Amino acid sequence: MKAGATMSVALTRSAVAEPLGGPLVRRARPLWNPYAAGALLGIVLLATYIVTGRGLGATAAFSAVATWLVGLVSADGVQASAVHARYWNDGAPLANWTLFLLAGTALGAFLSGWQGGRLGLRIERGPRIGGGARLALAFLGGFVVAFGARIAKGCTSGQALTGGALLNVGSLVFMLAVFAAAYGLATFVRKEWL
Repeated sequence: MKAGATMSVALTRSAVAEPLGGPLVRRARPLWNPYAAGALLGIVLLATYIVTGRGLGATAAFSAVATWLVGLVSADGVQASAVHARYWNDGAPLANWTLFLLAGTALGAFLSGWQGGRLGLRIERGPRIGGGARLALAFLGGFVVAFGARIAKGCTSGQALTGGALLNVGSLVFMLAVFAAAYGLATFVRKEWL
């Protein structure tokens, strides 16, 4: 009985991982050092410039797929649209290299989760919020970020990593705004995690 009470106290003081399916059984390994991971990300960014002549960014891949889907309905409409025309690639979305960047990101995340012993379907949440509410907030947050990425003409990868590495003023202002908004909002949403 005492062990159960200890477990419930421990869960109220930390984040909860609500399982949705069984993970591939591996023992969890320690997380990477964030400075080492950041240095490796910088090397990937440099290699991307050397190989492709461009920086990292994911929104172009989503725009290429959206343009291809719209082109299935109306190819003339896509070519007449200032937004879609630059992603048309003669109706071949695979001509956009950022699609392979996204596929590699998904594969890398899968392999990293498996290698680290953290592969499995679960809802990461705080002890004071249910799984459904957490998913709803995640969807809402994802929508706001996607909408903001379109308005900013780039996602955090394109704006922060690539633009920041190039010392673009707009990208540096974007990152300051992201951090200011995150710290300001943390006061209101931290109760969901603690």
